[in-house]
Amino acid sequence: MHIFAIANQKGGVGKTTTAVNLAAALAQAGQRTLLVDLDPQGNATMGSGIDKRLLGVSVYQMLLGLASLTQARARSPSGHFDVLPANRDLAGAEVELVDLERRELRLRDQLARHAGEYDFVLIDCPPSLSMLTLNGLCAAHGVIIPMQCEYYALEGLSDLVNTIKQVHRNLNRELRIIGLLRVMFDPRSTLANQVSQQLEAHFGDKVFKTLVPRNVRLAEAPSYGIPGVLFDKHAKGALAYQSFAREMIERVGRWQREEQRT
Repeated sequence: MHIFAIANQKGGVGKTTTAVNLAAALAQAGQRTLLVDLDPQGNATMGSGIDKRLLGVSVYQMLLGLASLTQARARSPSGHFDVLPANRDLAGAEVELVDLERRELRLRDQLARHAGEYDFVLIDCPPSLSMLTLNGLCAAHGVIIPMQCEYYALEGLSDLVNTIKQVHRNLNRELRIIGLLRVMFDPRSTLANQVSQQLEAHFGDKVFKTLVPRNVRLAEAPSYGIPGVLFDKHAKGALAYQSFAREMIERVGRWQREEQRT
């Protein structure tokens, strides 16, 4: 089971769009996939076709030990992947987790009990360094960073890299940056191309080959509760996320082969 947190401390950079569409594309490719929504806004939940207003049990109850993962998870009706859904109840978890034992490891402990059930677990983290984000980073083997190719994104990236280093040093020795995904990319923009080149020069093969373009169909899909890769399979954005899923599967396969050799 490979667990990846999708994180960026800057809001509005396509974290949830990436989480939902990568989950759906991996499921399409035959991978057993779980999407964990750690954002109290519940956008990944709604984008997967699950109504957050009707949830009886959610990731909130699971983190507090009031329900198991089996009780909390739901199935995306269109995406055919499992979801640990979230709603506004999760905002209260910030305060309630503070006094609990192993507070930053609650998600990791729950996922460990289901290690044989999934090939990929994707964690949609909120856009802040909170106790919820910390749970995501402590549970993950690596971090996927979606980012726009613009000046402010570079500034925020250095903060996130430092955060990941601190978590790696103090709480989760397995955590590493898996890669940077360039999203909402406009190839006509000189700045976007310059920032993209800077990322490749600095991070090398940590930058995914896939470029996700700005795409209206991806933006429309959540209002229908259908992942973009299924809403319009032939849209440029959908094709990009399908390509990204193949790149992830290939990258994970390469790691496994390297581990077997060592």
